[in-house]
Amino acid sequence: MLSKLKTWARALKREITVLRVAMVDPRTPWYARWSGILVVAYALSPVDLIPDFIPILGYLDDLLLLPLGLYLTLKMIPESALAEARRQVQEGAEVQSRPNWVVGSLIVATWLVGLGLLVYSVVPL
Repeated sequence: MLSKLKTWARALKREITVLRVAMVDPRTPWYARWSGILVVAYALSPVDLIPDFIPILGYLDDLLLLPLGLYLTLKMIPESALAEARRQVQEGAEVQSRPNWVVGSLIVATWLVGLGLLVYSVVPL
């Protein structure tokens, strides 16, 4: 059971890398890029929709939402771009990406803006 889970996790990680490579391909439509950004941001975000401390449901969002979002986003990408991205990942081509602090900063900024809007709507001035 544990080996199957590890294999599944490796495949999921590989597909997220394929998505990252395919998102910079000019053949990928804009809506697939935005969906990909949301999926990658959700995968990297430290905040879950359903907190993990809630029994069963806490891990359900990680086990269902992330693979479902990844699957749907990959379906939006043209097969030729997806095949090229898979080939690049399999060959071990280095994926050019922004430093992790840029992505982390964007995630933190998004949550701060959301928190600010919440406080602004609740606290009377």
